[in-house]
Amino acid sequence: MTLASLPSPTTSVWHVGPLPLRAYALCILAGVLIAVWVSDRRLRARGGPPGVIVDIAVWAVPFGIVGARIYHVITSPDHYFGTDGQPLDAFKIWEGGLGIWGSIAGGALGAWIACRRIGLPLRILGDVVAPGIVLAQAVGRLGNWFNNELYGRETTLPWGLRVHAMGADGRSVGELPGTYHPTFLYEALWCIGVAVLLIVAERKWRLGHGRVFALYVMGYTAGRAWIEHLRIDEAHELLGLRLNEWTAMVCFLGGLLWFVTHRGGPERLAVQEDGRLAVLDPDSGTAEDVRAKDVRAEDAESSDPDTPDDGPDGTTAEARTGADASAATRVASPEKAETDPKPERD
Repeated sequence: MTLASLPSPTTSVWHVGPLPLRAYALCILAGVLIAVWVSDRRLRARGGPPGVIVDIAVWAVPFGIVGARIYHVITSPDHYFGTDGQPLDAFKIWEGGLGIWGSIAGGALGAWIACRRIGLPLRILGDVVAPGIVLAQAVGRLGNWFNNELYGRETTLPWGLRVHAMGADGRSVGELPGTYHPTFLYEALWCIGVAVLLIVAERKWRLGHGRVFALYVMGYTAGRAWIEHLRIDEAHELLGLRLNEWTAMVCFLGGLLWFVTHRGGPERLAVQEDGRLAVLDPDSGTAEDVRAKDVRAEDAESSDPDTPDDGPDGTTAEARTGADASAATRVASPEKAETDPKPERD
């Protein structure tokens, strides 16, 4: 006999006139905003200019959504391409069905493209965005609660979840008997714990060079493996384990390999006088790459190839070469690194 239980929403969509507001989409949007806000603060604390994370998100978010949907469709093909499948349903992402593994892979591809345009090493971005990403995952899991999906096996625990069968209009058509493990809640709480772990570990052990992101991969997949084992929704299996369990184990080993084979503290950034971004060595304060692209503006000269390569003050390219070298020297100078006030660490 169940003495207590958790409720589930009876609707997952509201209408404002003809416009449907879907809880699933709103949760994802809220997660994205949280990830961008947290990541922007963390990048600025490392010397990066404000607004860069927004520029990267413009690429990473759409790629992540497409990747998440592709992964879901590939790993659940029967619903779309089976005997009674509806191929066009593959485009209905508002009905749920986004795979986190595809989201990370697609988002990483979009972020890589953006980083190439900006001149920011992907390993630094990974360390910066890891806590924000896992917090976004926690918020996004609330969308599964509204959709009454991805719950676990039946349980009599006090926090067992009452589940509704949902119609195509996003409204309940009846409640299922019994209560079930709220795996969405388990994962959301686990993700919050991983975010705390990343911030504490980064400060205590001065993690850098992609190891914060590697720790995120290990922390998230360790929890996802046991949570996945509780779920009872349809999934392909291999050797008695769900496909997502195998994916979690492979990703965990990949994160562990990166973590143990890389060394170095958190790298810092500096914006030079010419507006270009330099990566500073965390120990010596010297610039690793002073050739990185302008992080906030396009090169005006590239739009008109017939225009002489003169600066805004009339100086020629040859004259500016010496000025650029001087600026690079100032960024790389240990004395300047010691005297400049350091941005507050996140």
